[in-house]
Amino acid sequence: MAQIETPSKPHHVVFALLDKFTLISLASAVDALRIANRMAGAKLYTWELMGDGGGTVSCSAGTSFVLDRDLGEVGRDDMLMIVGGVDVARANTKRLLSWLRREARRGITVAGLSTAAHTLAEAGLLDGKRATTHWENHDSFAEDYPDVELTKAVFTIDGKRITTAGGTAEVDLALHLIARDYGEDLAALVADQMIYSSIRTDRDTQRLSIPTRIGVRHPRLSQVIREMEQNIEDPISPSILATNVGMSTRQLERLFRRYLDRSPKRYYMDLRLEKARNLLMQTDMSIINVALASGFTSPSHFSKCYRARYGTTPYRERGAKAD
Repeated sequence: MAQIETPSKPHHVVFALLDKFTLISLASAVDALRIANRMAGAKLYTWELMGDGGGTVSCSAGTSFVLDRDLGEVGRDDMLMIVGGVDVARANTKRLLSWLRREARRGITVAGLSTAAHTLAEAGLLDGKRATTHWENHDSFAEDYPDVELTKAVFTIDGKRITTAGGTAEVDLALHLIARDYGEDLAALVADQMIYSSIRTDRDTQRLSIPTRIGVRHPRLSQVIREMEQNIEDPISPSILATNVGMSTRQLERLFRRYLDRSPKRYYMDLRLEKARNLLMQTDMSIINVALASGFTSPSHFSKCYRARYGTTPYRERGAKAD
C-alpha cells in the first residue's frame, strides 16, 4: 500500500442515534473507520455519538449505549450520520427534525443510515433528490415521500445527502468514503480485515436477482415476475403477461406450477398482499388507500383476500400495530 499522508485534522463523523436504532448499521460504519486507522497507523477518522436528550439510547436489540452528548452544533467539515432502526416515525421528534434542518442549512453533509432516510425526508432534506432505504420500507417510503426519487441501490449519494439501505450497506458506504479520502488500496485492506470479499458500489442493488431469490433460472419466468413486481397498483392480467413473453396463458400456468407450485394469479396475489401488509405496518395510510395501492378496488374483496392470507383482517392488523 502506498504511504498515506496523515491529515492535519482527522475526518470527524458525528453519529446521531435514534431510539431503537439498528446496531449493525452503527457497528459496520464505526468498525470500518476504526480498521482504517489501524491499518494506516494514524488517526484518519474520529467519531462521537449524540442523540435527542443525551444520556443513553437503546438499539433495536435492547442494548443501551452511552451518548457523548445531546443534539448540538456539528462542525462545518464534519459528516453527520443519522442512524435509524425500528419504528423510525416515532423516533422523528420535533426537536430532532428542527435540529437536523438547522444543521443542514449550515451546509454539512448529512447521511441517513438504515431507515433514517425517512428522517431526512421528513425534515425535507431529500425533496427532489435521489435516495434509498431498506427494500422492506420501499413501498411505504414511496407513498409518504413522492418528491424523493427512490432507488434500490445499497447506498445513494446525491450532493451532500447520503442514504443507505441498512444491514451491511454501511460497510460499502464506509469503504467508499475511505477510498475517496485515502485511496482504493486502504479501502481494500479494510475490506480484507472485515472478511468482506465483494465491495458493492452505489450502482449495486439491495436484493438478490429474481432467479437467485426464487431458486430458478428461467428467463421468461423472471421477466413475468419482474413485470408483476413493477405493476402492483395496476395488476396485469395473466393473458397479457403471457403474451408479453411469447407464451400462451396455459403455458404460463404450467411454468408457474412447475417451478413455484402456484398459479400466476396466486403468486401475483401474494405479492400484492405482501405490499399491503408492509403499508399497513409501516404507514398511517387509510385502509382504502392501502387497498388501492395494492391493486384492490373493492375494500371487501381486499379484506377477504387479506384474511385468507394472514388470518386476520386489515383493520385488526392495523390495530395490532397500534398496540
